[in-house]
Amino acid sequence: MDQLLTDYLPLAVFIGVSLAFMGILMLAPFLVAVKNPDPEKVSAYECGFNAFDDARMKFDVRFYLVAILFIIFDLEVAFLFPWAVVFKDIGVYGFWSMMLFLGVLTVGFIYEWRKGALEWD
Repeated sequence: MDQLLTDYLPLAVFIGVSLAFMGILMLAPFLVAVKNPDPEKVSAYECGFNAFDDARMKFDVRFYLVAILFIIFDLEVAFLFPWAVVFKDIGVYGFWSMMLFLGVLTVGFIYEWRKGALEWD
């Protein structure tokens, strides 16, 4: 029985820490929220200017396209880190398969650039 409890101790510690963290995050807004709101405290500060339209308005499709492009190239970097860590162990096949992957992404990037997907006219 002691071995079973010892095996599950890391799981119990993880659950305890996550519950404590959850409690802290749920109580934090009550401690740091605006207590005496005035126009200066609650003014727009993220983008530098006041909101001028409804937040539910339709966005141009280019915003979504840029988001998709960001995700694609972000994933490229996510694949490059593990590849770089094991670079010495993977040999020639691993090197050329990553070069093929980067080549396909480069061709896609050039295609998007030529089609004007990155222009904000």
